[in-house]
Amino acid sequence: MISKKYNPFQALVLRISASKLGAWLLARSLHHFDTLLLRWSRGRVNLTSLLTGAPVVHVTTTGAKSGLPRSVPLLCIRDEKDPQNFALIATNFGQKNYPAWYFNLKAHPHATCSIGGDIRHYLAHEASGEEYARFWEYAASVYIGYPLYKQRIQGRRVPILVMIPLQ
Repeated sequence: MISKKYNPFQALVLRISASKLGAWLLARSLHHFDTLLLRWSRGRVNLTSLLTGAPVVHVTTTGAKSGLPRSVPLLCIRDEKDPQNFALIATNFGQKNYPAWYFNLKAHPHATCSIGGDIRHYLAHEASGEEYARFWEYAASVYIGYPLYKQRIQGRRVPILVMIPLQ
C-alpha cells in the first residue's frame, strides 16, 4: 500500500483542508490558484503540491452540456499495480453534490491530463468491485480528507474514475 509521508507543515495543511470549513473554502477557491500556477509554470507547479506534497493532475475534459473544454486540478491517486494509470476521487471536498468534472467524464470519457508537465490523453471508466476497493484504499493513504469527506456526504456514493492512458 502507498505510504505517503508528509512533513509537519504539509500534515497541518492537509488536516485543515479535511476540516469542514477548510474543505468549504478550498472547494470554492483552490482550483483558481492551482489553475493560475499550472498555466504560469506550463503544467509543472501547483499550489496544492507546493503546500501539501500531494500529487496533482491537471485534467481537461469536455463539458457534459456545453461541449467546451473544462480544466481542473485534482489529486492524482496512482495505481500500484500499473503506475501509468491513476484514479480521480469524486468527493467534491465533501460537498453534497457531485463535482462537475465527474459529469463531464461520464458524458465524454476522453480527457487530456498533465502530470508534472507531461501531457497525455486518457480514457476514463468508473471503478467498481475490487478495483473500487483498491483505489479507495490508495486514496485514503494519500489524503486523510477522503474518509472524512465520505462520512460527511452520506447521502451519495463516492465515485472513483480510473484514467487509462491511450497509446
